[in-house]
This record gives sequence, structure tokens and C-alpha cells, in this order.
Amino acid sequence: MSDRFGRIFLLSHMRAFTSLTGHVLGSHPEINGYYELHQSYEAASDLDHQRETLARQEGLKPGSRFLFDKLLHDAYRLLPERLAERDLKIIICLRRPAATLASIVRLFAGRKGYECYAQPEQAAAYYRARLATLARFAQEQAGRYGYFDADLWQVAPEALLAQLGLWLELSSPLREEYRLFSLTGQPGAGDSSPRIRSGRIERTLHDHAEVALPTPLLHEAQVAFDACRTVLVTHAAWVVLGG
Repeated sequence: MSDRFGRIFLLSHMRAFTSLTGHVLGSHPEINGYYELHQSYEAASDLDHQRETLARQEGLKPGSRFLFDKLLHDAYRLLPERLAERDLKIIICLRRPAATLASIVRLFAGRKGYECYAQPEQAAAYYRARLATLARFAQEQAGRYGYFDADLWQVAPEALLAQLGLWLELSSPLREEYRLFSLTGQPGAGDSSPRIRSGRIERTLHDHAEVALPTPLLHEAQVAFDACRTVLVTHAAWVVLGG
């Protein structure tokens, strides 16, 4: 099968509305894919594997132009310079630490068995390490990605949808409503909460205030967030900020 597709990669961290981003993008007629495939992109053969997986899982839309994936963990790497001159659209987003860490802890505390991310210290260690990786990537790929604040999905989705559509050069607008796919809401395929099954962007703010996070831990995470966000904004080709 010839591969005529460009690629859209979303780089972020857990609990940054990336499942919502994937569903909104994957519902567009020009884009295939909506969940995390848990693979690296270090060679052209990795693109072949992505295409085959998406074709097998959901099928590829007639006339579509892009394949989507998101990378949220340092175990999976994106090396654009090794991907054979493909049309690549790279997007990075961050969510502020207090809501992010509380959401991570709450998610994994609700799963059976021991989950290290149910511990605030482990969730924060993951968050800080991931932000450091994203900052390094941004410096290495200056001008080749766009950045947005993930909280915009809840406070100003219209502006974000418009900017994403422009950056991706889509022929029709992105919409607040999205499809439910075969793996929507399933553990291991992104957000497993009832919210993702609503089929539209929900603007109700959830700060998970019931999750107790130590003040020193939050301070360290905020310092890491501020430093990373500054780097990402400085080197981005386009930026949409939430204040």
C-alpha cells in the first residue's frame, strides 16, 4: 500500500485533554486516528506500522490526508529528521500542574491493583520528567511545531479549534462535536472517564480538589511547568495561550 499521508503528532503528558484533542481531530474527514498507539517514530518503517495499525483498527477514510498519533511518555520518541521528508504537523500542549497531578492521582487510584501514579510523588516525578523532555524537543525542533495551553479546551475552545484548523490546513472547520470510536473510553486507549463518551467538548471545570497534594511537590511542579512553557512558547511556530 502506498503511503500518501501526512502525519499529525501531538506531544504532551497524561491528563492534558489529549484524548479530547484526538477525538476532535480524528472526527475530521481528512484525519485518521484518535488514540495513542504507544510506539516511537524513529524511522520510515514506524510510519508504515502506524498506517497498518490504523487501517486495521478503524479503516482509513476515503480522501483523507493525515494520520494522527499522540506521544505522552518518554519511552516513545519522535525523530522528525528520520521520517523521510514527510509532511509533518507537530503540536505540543501542556496543562497546569495542580489540576494535572490531581487528575493523574485520581485516575490511577481508581484502578485495581497497585498503580504507582496513584501516589502524588510518582505522578509529579513523571510530570516533571515529561516536561523536561518536551522542552528539549522544542529546542531541537524550533519553528517546527505549534503550542497551545490545554486548558483552552474548557475555557475557549472556539479559538483553539480555529487555530488548529489553520495550522493543519484543513479544508473544513473542526467541530465541538466528535465521533465515538471503537476504543473510545476503554482503558489503555486514553481517557476512560464518562466525559469522553459525551461526544462533544464539555466545559465544566473539574479541579479534583478532593485529591490532597503536598505544597512543596506542587511548587516544584509549577516551577517545571513555567520553565517548560516559556521554552515551548519561545520556539513555537504558532501559539494559543489561555492567559
